[in-house]
Amino acid sequence: MPEEPCQCPDCQRFYREHDRLIRENPTLRQQQELSWAALQSFRTLAGRVLEELQKTQSDHESPQAAAAAAGGSAATESSDPDAVQQALSDLENINAHLFSIEALMERIFDVRVPEPVEQKFRELAGELAPDPLNADRLRLNRLLHQTPDLPDR
Repeated sequence: MPEEPCQCPDCQRFYREHDRLIRENPTLRQQQELSWAALQSFRTLAGRVLEELQKTQSDHESPQAAAAAAGGSAATESSDPDAVQQALSDLENINAHLFSIEALMERIFDVRVPEPVEQKFRELAGELAPDPLNADRLRLNRLLHQTPDLPDR
């Protein structure tokens, strides 16, 4: 018996986004471009945050070192310095992984398929992620939510 999909709000949001991305990008080429854009936006944002945190960290270390050398104590950060250092390390690892993924994804763009195959992508996309506003699907959703033997989660 197949396991039911999780009904928690996070999973439901993921399922909706998953279906939307299939509906709106139903061809191999569109999925290639979407994946590449998502990867690049992730790299751009994570890289910029890493740069800003490193800059902030180095700006704060200079006055603290000078104050410590003078015998005074610098004001402590509102966040734990160990937590910030761990976040910097994690972001560096994320960026390294994203560069690796980018190298692998470049191979995806080498693949081109003929129009009949793209049509098969469109056809299956409609089956995998049907229109959520389709009258039959809306009616089915209403029926499922009114059925007493199906537990609400």
